[in-house]
Amino acid sequence: MTDTGNGAPEVTAGAQLTPEEKAAKFAELAQRVRSMGGQGPEPAASAPREPVRQPSGPEAPVADATGGGGPAAPAAPAAPVAAVPHRPHGDALRATAEVLTAGGAPPELAAAAVAEFGEEAPQRLREDPWAVLGLPGVRPEHADGFARELLGPEAGPGDERRARALVPWLLEQAALRGHSALELAEVAAGLGRLRMPDPAAAIQAAVQDGRVLPFQEELTGAEAHAAGGEEDEAPTRTLLALEGLAMAEDSLAEKLLQLMATFVPGEDADGSEDADEAANADADVTGADETRADANAADAAEQTPVSPGPAAWAAAAESAPSSSAAALIKAVGEHALVLHTGGEAARAEPAALVTAARGLGLRAWAATWTDQGRNSFAALAGPDAGASVVTLAELLSGAAGPGRAPDGSLALDLLVVLDAPLLDVELAATVLESLADGTRLVLSGDPGQLWSAGPGRFFADLLAAKACPAVASRTPDFGPIGELVSGVGIGELQPVEAPDKEVVILTAKDAGEAVHRAIQLLTDSIPRALGIPVEQVVLLTPGHGGPAGTRALNAAAKARLNPGPGRFGGFDPGDRVVDSPAPGLTRPARVLDGDATGLHLEYPDGSRRTVPPAEASRLRHGWALTVHQALGRRWPGAVVVLAEDAAPALTRQWVYTAFGRGERHLSVVHAAGPALAQAVAERPAQPRTTRLRAVLAENATASAY
Repeated sequence: MTDTGNGAPEVTAGAQLTPEEKAAKFAELAQRVRSMGGQGPEPAASAPREPVRQPSGPEAPVADATGGGGPAAPAAPAAPVAAVPHRPHGDALRATAEVLTAGGAPPELAAAAVAEFGEEAPQRLREDPWAVLGLPGVRPEHADGFARELLGPEAGPGDERRARALVPWLLEQAALRGHSALELAEVAAGLGRLRMPDPAAAIQAAVQDGRVLPFQEELTGAEAHAAGGEEDEAPTRTLLALEGLAMAEDSLAEKLLQLMATFVPGEDADGSEDADEAANADADVTGADETRADANAADAAEQTPVSPGPAAWAAAAESAPSSSAAALIKAVGEHALVLHTGGEAARAEPAALVTAARGLGLRAWAATWTDQGRNSFAALAGPDAGASVVTLAELLSGAAGPGRAPDGSLALDLLVVLDAPLLDVELAATVLESLADGTRLVLSGDPGQLWSAGPGRFFADLLAAKACPAVASRTPDFGPIGELVSGVGIGELQPVEAPDKEVVILTAKDAGEAVHRAIQLLTDSIPRALGIPVEQVVLLTPGHGGPAGTRALNAAAKARLNPGPGRFGGFDPGDRVVDSPAPGLTRPARVLDGDATGLHLEYPDGSRRTVPPAEASRLRHGWALTVHQALGRRWPGAVVVLAEDAAPALTRQWVYTAFGRGERHLSVVHAAGPALAQAVAERPAQPRTTRLRAVLAENATASAY
């Protein structure tokens, strides 16, 4: 499709206005949106909504550039996934391809168009050419050119159909950057950059269309002070959100409050159970869990629920291996929803909780982000409780875990979700909707690490809302790497004592030298000096592109370690790859072979899988990863590579996460100059606009803590 622009006047509305006049126009625009708020569909948390994305494997985002709060937006948004009840008829595909060709668009988009719009795709595109903006790889300038080819002079920049497409597109782009909503003024400014003559009318059209919902949010704290406003009236801001994200955030807040409202603590029985009875109860629950894993969940769920009282929880807390674990067990005994924060070493505390809860007879399960996290957590929990640890993907899909009760909820009494900061609002809503009323939920994670690949900052918002008890671990991450990471967490980048070369900082004059040094560390220095095999060392960098991105690093690593022509779709046997089954999820693997059926991979646990040719585009070489791809995993050795152009992607959050990926050794090769220290000291994280904290605050009970 030719990039010809949209033909609108070069001078955008408001371009010659003073800052004061622009502010007045935005205020007027906000008032207009507020006055029309009732014309669109009301956001109801209890309303049914489309199924949200569920993870299908442990992986992290694939993006060309990353910031502290999430991956930067790619060139174009992914097309929404639509369920197709049957294979598209050949006539619909041909007719759609003809319309696309007539508008100068690639006919290869026909399948995506039919998947998105159904058999009516040809008619839909002719009647509303800007609907093409919802297809993969299409940008506003492409859609404008397509519309001009089909409509001729009728395709004006102020066309209401263009407005209805551009406003959601701007919000979809914001979602790729982690925002679950945007301020009205930001959307209006974005429309101005796209040469929309009347941003207010465009927003009104999108709201009336029902795909975008407006919200009023009262400002508090520093934001309220900065906004000013009338003395007798609290300042507010107007937010716009895509319907699906708005409903997910509302549903999430509603379910969180519902869990707390329906929770009933146990009561101590007259006299205490003897040890044999407790052991028998635990054995029964363990047997029931195994039965559920064998697809007998309905029978197992009919058991009489166990509800230990305060004395039982107190006894379990006294037996905890640390004071932090005891505090967590005690909090869970008294509350339905508990947050737990801490670093890698602090994961022993939720492990102790799962062990204690199962000892009390509860159906307690833990869910981790990756298979590596599952295995390490199972080792911490011990042989008895270790069997009750699954990945979040396994839990939600039913591939492993407690199974489902007759009402469809997960058949458990306590769920501990590790790596909670990685949950976006849609996935968090899916988890909450899977829990029965009164279930205990513990969300555990390191608040200093990067947020989710998808929109929202669920864990951070929940901490800020103070809606439930939060237990902060007092268990530090030990060793030079732990000391370095802890310093970064408080905004300090200081040298640490590393007598055994646990931490090595190297400078490079440019990206070329940085890549050369990183490959030398990967292939020679670290294996030779520290005895860590090449397969256990990872290269980490902010993005895929650029002179020191993953593409450049992987090309250099392949040339050194496994040169070959890439005869199987760019890969050769022995290549290290990462499989990306979904955004935000990564599975490291090794290429065994390839043929007409696809690429044959072997994973670290010894399992094997054939990736069909149609899905091979998800694969990337895996010697070098972005830090987002590495979330939820650690390696014995990690090499962080920073080119001179890395400064925009660096934040304290990014550096904290990157440095924490190494277990035994961390090397940092950087040509970023003072940008690294400045990012740690001055840029905590890339900001995200979300609604969850405000939605929780609207309910008085959410402010109890």
